[in-house]
This record gives sequence, structure tokens and C-alpha cells, in this order.
Amino acid sequence: MKSSHGVLNITLAVVLSLGLGACGGMSRQGQNTAVGAGVGAIGGAVLTGGSAAGTIGGAVVGGVIGHEVSK
Repeated sequence: MKSSHGVLNITLAVVLSLGLGACGGMSRQGQNTAVGAGVGAIGGAVLTGGSAAGTIGGAVVGGVIGHEVSK
């Protein structure tokens, strides 16, 4: 079970990294929001052992921080 969490975390990190490549046409604030959400999701997943609630919570907090940094 532990190895499936590791694979899930790596897959999530790769998908988020590829998704951030689409930020080329976004505003600076939008880019910061997307990057913050991605980093927060990865951090939340790592800190909670791959919990869905931790991943979503991290994404929300990271997105808000990324959005506010741009102001």
C-alpha cells in the first residue's frame, strides 16, 4: 500500500509540472496562483501521506497564497 502512495505522489508531481507548462498565455497573477496551487498540492500530499484532503487543502492554501503574492 505504501508503494502505491509513492507512485501516486510522483504521478501527481509529473502531471502538475506538465500542466504548469500551459501557463505561457496567463497573466502573472494567474501563473502565481497555478504555481502556488501545484506546490501546495504536492506539499499537502507529502505532509499527510497522500491523503486526498491534505492534497486538496494544500492546493487551496497554495493557490490563495500565490494569488495574494501577485497583488
